[in-house]
Amino acid sequence: MKKTTAVKITVWTVVLAAAAVGVWLMVRPSGSGEITVQTVRVSRGNISNSVTATGTVEPVTLVEVGTQVSGIIDRLYVDYNDRVTAGQLIAEMDKVTLESDLEEAEAQLASSKTEYEYRMKEYLRTKQLYEKELVSDAEYDEALYLYETARNTYAQRQASIVGIRRNLGYATITSPIDGVVISRAVEEGQTVAAGFETPTLFTIANDLTDMQVIADVDEADIGYVQEGQRVDFTVDAYPDDVFTGTVEQVRLEATTESSVVTYEVVITAYNPELKLKPGLTANVTIYTLERNNVCCVPSKALRFVPDPGMMESMGYSLAVPEAGKEGPRAPENICWVLNGTQLEPRMVTVGQSDGEMTEIISGVTEGETVVTGVQTAVLPVKAAQQERSPFMPGPPR
Repeated sequence: MKKTTAVKITVWTVVLAAAAVGVWLMVRPSGSGEITVQTVRVSRGNISNSVTATGTVEPVTLVEVGTQVSGIIDRLYVDYNDRVTAGQLIAEMDKVTLESDLEEAEAQLASSKTEYEYRMKEYLRTKQLYEKELVSDAEYDEALYLYETARNTYAQRQASIVGIRRNLGYATITSPIDGVVISRAVEEGQTVAAGFETPTLFTIANDLTDMQVIADVDEADIGYVQEGQRVDFTVDAYPDDVFTGTVEQVRLEATTESSVVTYEVVITAYNPELKLKPGLTANVTIYTLERNNVCCVPSKALRFVPDPGMMESMGYSLAVPEAGKEGPRAPENICWVLNGTQLEPRMVTVGQSDGEMTEIISGVTEGETVVTGVQTAVLPVKAAQQERSPFMPGPPR
């Protein structure tokens, strides 16, 4: 019984060992590894960083034309998309009531003027008699009172008629600027009431060839945005067109919505073909960093630190810095230049960086070869030399 148990244990051990060998043969690499040095030549290129945001296309000058008097819209002389000039008549309100008020005010003014002149003559006569002591003090005081009352009433009528004439002038509505009518909010015969606020009748844009984009930039990116930076943006209406502009203003007022803080950035947008229309949504790219045609290397070349033992096993030697020269204070200021089989450390002065490429101001020259790292190259092995698991089916003959 013990012999049978020992035989079973031996058989299972052999089976498990064979299975383990088969699994190892299936998962092991199908080639051998070789460590090589990654290098790149110092060349000239462009380095840029950008910030993305969304915004709205708006006219630079947008004027809302309203009326300061209440009444009925009698005539409209312009419609949507009409071009207007400064001072052009664009609408008229019913003037019957205002003209009636003016006639009444003029009649009251004439009556008060007559009363004023009469009381003035009466007062002057009473004053002469009073100086000769021919009238009492009470008669003189009454004449003076009536004269001053008539004078004040006449002045009040004069001021009142000025306001009525001005209101009558407001009934004739003209364009304050040269531009295009982009909105009309009233119809002929409609009654408008100018109460606590002036009702808007028309919205006029000054020049649609000169637009602007109001972009909402996140608070994490606003620190990189400055006036004068180049901007590219697209709109959904013309997905294949890229429009250009410039950052004109970075507004200091913050807007908070759903705990997200943004700042408004004003971007100029030249619109000679009138493709950009007010209200379009713009996808904005603001270039916060632009360095063109500068000497640059991959940023990982500045982080490479060679291992002496590994380099020696690969057939490379590390150059010893010249005597008396201090080594670099920060490892990110070292580039390793490859000269034949020798790696030479160079102290470099770096400029701007976009994370992937870094500008080199001095230390290495264009055309030199710098080391960026090491990699393991997988060399394929011939299929005839590859071992297969005994449990895997063979290829078809």
